[in-house]
This record gives sequence, C-alpha cells and structure tokens, in this order.
Amino acid sequence: MMRFKTFISEGKYPVWVRLTVSGLVLKVRNLSKSIENEQDPVKQNKMIAQQNKLISYINGLGIAIGTSDKTLLRRIKSVNK
Repeated sequence: MMRFKTFISEGKYPVWVRLTVSGLVLKVRNLSKSIENEQDPVKQNKMIAQQNKLISYINGLGIAIGTSDKTLLRRIKSVNK
C-alpha cells in the first residue's frame, strides 16, 4: 500500500485535487461503515444517496482535471455558469 506522503508528492494532479479527493474518500469510507451499522432502511437509503454524491464528485474531479482538451474545459465552465 502506498504511503500518504508518497501519494501526495507523485502524480500530475495539483495538490489541492489530491487532498480534496483524499478527504472525500475518507468520508465515503465512514459512510460505508455507517450504512453497514444502520438498521433503518430509510436512513440507509439517505446515506447511500449521500455516498453516491461524494463518489460522483471524485469522478468529476478526475475527468475535469485529467483532460488536456482546452475546448472541452471551456465548454464545461460555460455550462456551470
């Protein structure tokens, strides 16, 4: 397993992206544990929805930062306004 310091220092992504994704991953893991321990199905579904939202943020950061297509990045920015 890779150490956190090695994870932060390597790669082509900016440090803020790696730190943000690391924080989101920790939240997802904590939610997984909470979902397993929860007995109420309604609360479980709400936590699963929250977990899916965090996972989508992680995926979105990977796609938006990983591309070198400047035209696509401009289009994404214009859609978000």
